[in-house]
Amino acid sequence: MSIAENKKAFFNYHIEERFEAGIVLAGWEIKSIRSGQIQLTDGYVVIKDGELFLIGLRINALRSASTHVNPEPDRTKKLLMHKAEIRRLIGKVEQKGHTLVPLNLHYKGGRVKVDVALAKGKAEHDKRHTIKDRDWQREQGRLMRHKVSAPHKD
Repeated sequence: MSIAENKKAFFNYHIEERFEAGIVLAGWEIKSIRSGQIQLTDGYVVIKDGELFLIGLRINALRSASTHVNPEPDRTKKLLMHKAEIRRLIGKVEQKGHTLVPLNLHYKGGRVKVDVALAKGKAEHDKRHTIKDRDWQREQGRLMRHKVSAPHKD
């Protein structure tokens, strides 16, 4: 079950590989995620000292959050992956044009996981091509609906 999706990632990047990572969260963040107070569109992943960190994931605190905790919505979250996977990602990210972007958050076994993609940025003409293809698919769907719903004249 998907919690939040980063639809802009598919528009702005060519997705080459996907990885699943755990995420370190505080208790108030889990409560907020369960109530849907999350925004993933501006998120990105950085590698620092051989560890992965998710920056730009916004989790808005609930009004009923604890008073002794000062919730920070834009806190940097640590991602959990095997060391060998991280080393492999470091090698790929060092190649020109590659980056790591979060695709979605989902539950797996009662825990929140993040799908991280190794991606390459799209050029402006590629984005226009994506829009053109999407519009054509939509138009094809409309034409097929009209063709199916039109009565036959024999």
